[in-house]
Amino acid sequence: MKRSYLGLAAFSVLFFGATQVVRAQVTQPITTTAVPFLRISPDARGGGMGDLGVATTPDASSGFYNLSKTPFAKKEIGISLTYTPWLKDLGLNDVYLLAASGYKKLDDLQAISGGVRYFSLGNIQFTDNSGANIGTGNPREWGLDVGYSRKLSDKLSIGLAARYIYSNLAGGFSSSSTTYQPGKTFAADISLFYHGVTDEAGGWNFGLALSNLGGKIGYTNSAADKDYIPADLGLGTTYTAVFNEDNKLMLGLDIHKLLVPAPPADLSDSAALANYHNKSIVSSWFNSFSGPSQFKTLQASIGAEYSYQDQFFFRAGYYYEDRGQGDRKYFSVGVGVNYNVMGLNFSYLVPSGNGTTRNPLSNTLRFGLSFNLDSNNDNNSTPTTTP
Repeated sequence: MKRSYLGLAAFSVLFFGATQVVRAQVTQPITTTAVPFLRISPDARGGGMGDLGVATTPDASSGFYNLSKTPFAKKEIGISLTYTPWLKDLGLNDVYLLAASGYKKLDDLQAISGGVRYFSLGNIQFTDNSGANIGTGNPREWGLDVGYSRKLSDKLSIGLAARYIYSNLAGGFSSSSTTYQPGKTFAADISLFYHGVTDEAGGWNFGLALSNLGGKIGYTNSAADKDYIPADLGLGTTYTAVFNEDNKLMLGLDIHKLLVPAPPADLSDSAALANYHNKSIVSSWFNSFSGPSQFKTLQASIGAEYSYQDQFFFRAGYYYEDRGQGDRKYFSVGVGVNYNVMGLNFSYLVPSGNGTTRNPLSNTLRFGLSFNLDSNNDNNSTPTTTP
């Protein structure tokens, strides 16, 4: 497969979708970041609910959304594996996301966790501005997480995570004029979770997560040419209705704010671009709230999950993003089944649009496998309640 990329902006097209980015650029520069794979929902359960995850019931993938949920998990050990083919609707067969995560409860109050995300962008044919072939490569990115979470009370918990991010977009390519290198940086998450749901009466959960708070990342030996990573503020809530011991329904809403400043309106203004790139990390987070267009970087997820006997799950959701910031809007559905210690989850992104307006994420599938265990191996008495 032959594809051409002209810098980091071209890789953003892979994430947002070509038609969405082109339409957005007509009105204003889109707020892009490096390593956008960190914004892809990495598990099939959340993917079936419009990427909902900040305040859902805890599971083995909680560290990707809100690590502080983990101490409230009902099982002592959780492990999750997910495979997501990416942009299949555009005919790309070698682009995919692999994710694995897990936790271990140390006692009733605290837990440790880990996770990894690996994003392959396939085989790339690089070209210069005239279209001449100048090399090939296999761009790939990954993030490695470790975390600790602890209950602060019977209903409140906190989570802290550290993340190492590696992004090799040049795929080993080099030229006589520029020295390319893999981008590397560190980031951290801090999160809070209020657990107000009971098995008998249901109730409300609330979550807050500050994610990817870390350094900029660059792909050359120039200290000035570094890009922001997708720092994010997430707020979420879910309400669980318990109809009887067999039937439950969870409804939820997540709101995310990208903590990245808007680029200058005139991208040919070198002084404005230099000022944009030279902002300190902390000031960039606060500057993300300034300017008339910055609340357009809000994204929303609305989702629902129906469970029968805590073994069969049916999910649906909707994801919204402003037209000027990528225009990702889609419905998703999903199913899950738990048998003893093992769970299977599937999600599907419903096709939308036609022709040039067709959503390039249409028909995206996620496949998830999970295991929920107790260290005493007493796993056969009751089915797990964590999807």
